[in-house]
Amino acid sequence: MKPTFSLLLCSLLILGCKEEQTTEAPKPQKPNIIYILADDLGYGELGVYGQEKIETPNIDALAKSGMLFTQHYTSAPVCAPARYMLLTGKHSGHAYIRGNDEWGVRGDVWDYRAMAKDSTLEGQRPIPSNTVLLPQKLKEQGYATGMVGKWGLGAPHTESIPTKMGFDFFFGYNCQRQAHTYYPLHLYHNENRVHLQNDTVPPSTKFPEGTDPNDPASYADYTLNDYAPDLMFDQMISFISERQKNPFFFYWATPIPHNAIQAPQRWVDYYKKKFGPEEPYLGDKGYFPHQNPRAGYAAMISYLDENVGKLIAHLKKEGLYENTLIIFSSDNGVTFTGGTDGEFFNSSGPFGEERGKGKGFVYEGGIRVPMIASWPGHIQAGSKTDHISVQYDVMATLSDLIGYEKPSDTDGISFLPTLLQHEGQEVHEFLFWEFPEYGGQVAIRMGDWKVVRQHLKDEESPTLELYNLQTDPAETENVATQHPEILEKAAAIFAREHTNAETERFRIPLIESGLLGS
Repeated sequence: MKPTFSLLLCSLLILGCKEEQTTEAPKPQKPNIIYILADDLGYGELGVYGQEKIETPNIDALAKSGMLFTQHYTSAPVCAPARYMLLTGKHSGHAYIRGNDEWGVRGDVWDYRAMAKDSTLEGQRPIPSNTVLLPQKLKEQGYATGMVGKWGLGAPHTESIPTKMGFDFFFGYNCQRQAHTYYPLHLYHNENRVHLQNDTVPPSTKFPEGTDPNDPASYADYTLNDYAPDLMFDQMISFISERQKNPFFFYWATPIPHNAIQAPQRWVDYYKKKFGPEEPYLGDKGYFPHQNPRAGYAAMISYLDENVGKLIAHLKKEGLYENTLIIFSSDNGVTFTGGTDGEFFNSSGPFGEERGKGKGFVYEGGIRVPMIASWPGHIQAGSKTDHISVQYDVMATLSDLIGYEKPSDTDGISFLPTLLQHEGQEVHEFLFWEFPEYGGQVAIRMGDWKVVRQHLKDEESPTLELYNLQTDPAETENVATQHPEILEKAAAIFAREHTNAETERFRIPLIESGLLGS
């Protein structure tokens, strides 16, 4: 932590303050739980998932110590709804938040300087105050609950902030838009702003005219003093160090590797040597310019990987590692903006990285995500599963493990039997995605079959697509005309599972008459 920040924070922060299990093994109780949610990390961006350019030895080691999921999904292809559904256990046919909503009726919420002056412009549309979230259920079972990173489910001065929705401690970005820079003017400690030693450089500030794109000095405005990921990591470590007697749940919602491309220079230099010369990114697709965008992007992921290693080392030092369940995943697939180059990295593995296939879309590249679970002595080291699972299963899974009563309106099923290699794993009849952005989309997966509908809100003609993911994981061959019986099955599921969104912004009028309506 930088001295400038620690001096500032001191006055604000006083934190209260083996062998494989057999199927007959008793269910272990109340481990510590750490859920790590990366931001826009593609399915293929970890070494253990086939990445060849970006180095992730610590996350790869986490997989080798536990279980790797090959068919795990986010609940939505963008930030806010994915986080809402993870924490509520609801799929998007029942969710209150189904897309990103910046709650623009308040004024110019995209004006970074205006938000700095007026905190009522920060944050996203608040979730209802009676929403039951995962940390609340764990608190009922005696867990201390903490979070660092990106919230995105409410706004300052509302009831929908982390510390009013089940978290004992929060440090990070309340607002997703603020997280478009890793050098913000402030972060939040619980309900209060903590001002950082950074200048006012709004996200999407363009490359200065008349300067040399090959001169590192031209990019000085985009690397400031207090690097938010460093500060948030330090606060997570402090929280864990002070919770030794009772179990804890920690939600590390890191903003990495979401744009902008801003990474510690030592990692950028490492990848500059590895990749060689490249064309600068001058900000024409949003976010900030970067002289070495491929090196910078890889640097962010390796920096995150480094911190995962530091977290595990800290757990071992504190004697907590053996009784800590660690789950690592991502909120959606890789993005296509801000200087990223998914095709260079093969960021989605076999699923495609270009616009229309990754983040923001219900094809596999947008919604299939990495998932690793490790718990020494309980999850078999080096194991792998093709069990089909989704992030809205986490509520049910931890209910099965810890013993709290899950909310009656959740949609997930427990994957605990898979984690512990016990018998009796229930399988999904279907997975469900309804997404009102990027033209309006729906997807339903049933076994190996996946139905996709695109352009349900925009001016293009709606599509009706059917893919067999076993034979066509990249979703290139539409076989809808060959299997009307599969389409009818999907239509019945949609009619049963879809509810009209409470917020007008999230409604898709074209599908109110049914999945197969035109």
